[in-house]
Amino acid sequence: MAQPKKKFDWKILLLLPVPLLWGWLAQDGQLQTVENLLLDMRFRFRREIPAPVRVFYVDMDTRGVQRIGERPWNRARFAEAGQLIIEQGGAKGVGFDFVFSAFGHSELVNKEDAAKGNLVLARVVRKHPEIVLAAQYTRGESATQRATLRDMPLLRHGYTDREKNAAPELPQYPIVGSTLTSSWGTVGLIDTDADYGGDETPRWAPLFTESSTTNFWHMAVQLACVELGVSPGSVRRNGDFVEIITAEGQVLRRIPVAEKQLLEVNWFSQWDNQTLNPRTSIADVLIAGEMLQSEKEEERAEAADYFKRFAGAIVLIGPVDPLLQDLAPTPFDRDPVPKVGVHGNLIKTIIAEQYLHRPPLWVLWMSVFALSLVVTGLTVSGGARSLFAKVLAVLVLVGFVIVCFYQFAQSHLILPIAAPVGAAFTTGFIATLWQLVQEEKQKGRIKSMFGTYLAPELVNRMVESEADPQLGGHEEIITAYFSDIQSFSTFSELMPASQLVELMNEYLTVCTDLVQEEKGTLDKYIGDAVVAIFGAPLPVPDHAYRACITTIRVQKGIEGLRQKWKSEESKWPPVVHNLRARLGLNTGSAIIGNMGSRSRFSYTMMGDNVNLAARMESGAKSLGVYTMITEATKLECEKHGGDHVVFRYLDRIVVKGRSQPVPVYEIVGLKEDIAPPTRECLAVYAQGIERYLAQDWDGALEFFAKSSALEPHQPSKARAIESNPSIILTARCHYMKAHPPGDKWDGVYVMKEK
Repeated sequence: MAQPKKKFDWKILLLLPVPLLWGWLAQDGQLQTVENLLLDMRFRFRREIPAPVRVFYVDMDTRGVQRIGERPWNRARFAEAGQLIIEQGGAKGVGFDFVFSAFGHSELVNKEDAAKGNLVLARVVRKHPEIVLAAQYTRGESATQRATLRDMPLLRHGYTDREKNAAPELPQYPIVGSTLTSSWGTVGLIDTDADYGGDETPRWAPLFTESSTTNFWHMAVQLACVELGVSPGSVRRNGDFVEIITAEGQVLRRIPVAEKQLLEVNWFSQWDNQTLNPRTSIADVLIAGEMLQSEKEEERAEAADYFKRFAGAIVLIGPVDPLLQDLAPTPFDRDPVPKVGVHGNLIKTIIAEQYLHRPPLWVLWMSVFALSLVVTGLTVSGGARSLFAKVLAVLVLVGFVIVCFYQFAQSHLILPIAAPVGAAFTTGFIATLWQLVQEEKQKGRIKSMFGTYLAPELVNRMVESEADPQLGGHEEIITAYFSDIQSFSTFSELMPASQLVELMNEYLTVCTDLVQEEKGTLDKYIGDAVVAIFGAPLPVPDHAYRACITTIRVQKGIEGLRQKWKSEESKWPPVVHNLRARLGLNTGSAIIGNMGSRSRFSYTMMGDNVNLAARMESGAKSLGVYTMITEATKLECEKHGGDHVVFRYLDRIVVKGRSQPVPVYEIVGLKEDIAPPTRECLAVYAQGIERYLAQDWDGALEFFAKSSALEPHQPSKARAIESNPSIILTARCHYMKAHPPGDKWDGVYVMKEK
């Protein structure tokens, strides 16, 4: 059977605020931490890459501290190291990641020695402009001592008036002069913009700051100039770019900047990669310098060989000892590593021209809405429980992330991930939940509609299976239930159709509710008759016991209806006040399933045992009872209910259409509800049955006469009670006495009517 196509539900557009929220969070920087994490993952996915510039690190490590001595350090030792690296090692340039400021001294240090050390460093940096000294904006002790705040004049914070901007903390005089001319040494900023990065990893660096006197260029820019063969400071601003130029104006590097000032660091490798980040200790530099003065030729040769490692390199000298507290994590290093690596990676970024690119803002919004639309569309079109649609939606999300990762690895383009994936996942998830709610409502509606025609259990099974019903059946042990109103044709004659429908609806509601409360399945209505199945379509181990309990409850329910109808006086004709029904049960094997044509069928039961149950209902009148069952039902009931239900043996009959005799019983009621007179009636009746089966007709008549007076249902035209078992068996005994059945009689009575 073809499934109808699902129509697009335009209510799904109510999810529009979700991608709007994700886009706003991303634009406002609220997702920066997540995006940084995803960016670090992309760096590791891309893996380490080489650069066309050799950056060598000289570590101020534990050995270096031990060699130079405890702080404050004599700056002559740094001058010595820088001079050796340039003159003996042939390095192109050297950058010191230390601010040799006036506030780096202690009052305990001999001022004359400190001054001598400063002079030594001053002579070296004047001689070698390719040595770049650090400058930095600080708000710490130096700001307190000078009573000024050194706010970094970031353009994005509104520091556009250079006359009002502060200068960074510089190396003290005479290391550099107050005029900052090339003859007085080269300085470079070592600041990073931590606020713009969003986490502890130094991701962005200002390539310059503007003050009233000059522009301060970043150390990486100054050393990039050296690497490219031009003088430090051969730089100019050009819109959203910083350009390194020759004296003739030729552009050697055009560096794109964000916020007109910031460059994002492209990380080339982890810190401990000795191949891409060769390192040595400053202690070894100083020792090798001393060895050059050795009287031993082999030591001088060894020192000369040592300095060859610096040939053509850009050397960065910085603090690496953890006690110096100049550490930070990187995309390749989760644990903090020396921050001097930031400058090395900035130099590599500029020289290699492998800049990180971020798309314009409209790409963020487009990806947020496009991915949300695709994922949500798949989710909606597939339905709340469609595994294929859900898997496909997940694959789209995964595919988007993979594209972003590969795009970064190939071109260093940083596409937004957190907001698009978050928006798509959220809208898809909400759409799925919304669909589940709608489908549950629809299921409830289907169950409510079809539950009025079919058993609720059957409806539940059909809905949950999500499969079309098929023709066919299977064999199952069940208890079949039949009920019918006594003399129903009389009701039809005395009432108009509308009133008859009202009566039947009220009657059938009570009967059906009680059947279903005991886990019975309504099979069908046949006029006033109710047909039900106990034990299918869902297995009910005690189905016979529940069917017997149902008959007791139905008879009590009908008694309640009679009292109600009587209280309504003239609304109903007197015949309604005495409405009675007969019920029949049988337990056995039957065919259960969908029966009918290929275009229309119903869930029902078929078989000889079903017909026998129908005969129990119709034959109950012949034995003067209102509930009659087979022995099979009685025995099965007793397995689960013990003696809770009270039965009365009625007869051993052969119903019309069958040849085998069937012992039949009346369900009298629940043990605790049986009144003493009824108990006595059952005992006397049992004795009469014993005499009857022994063909002691007179003895049987004597007992049946006594039980007849105790019968709970005494014949009454006013109450619509025609007979009872004692009266029926009394008449039977008179007939047998007049027409003896013979010695071979086995107590079987052949019914002439259905």
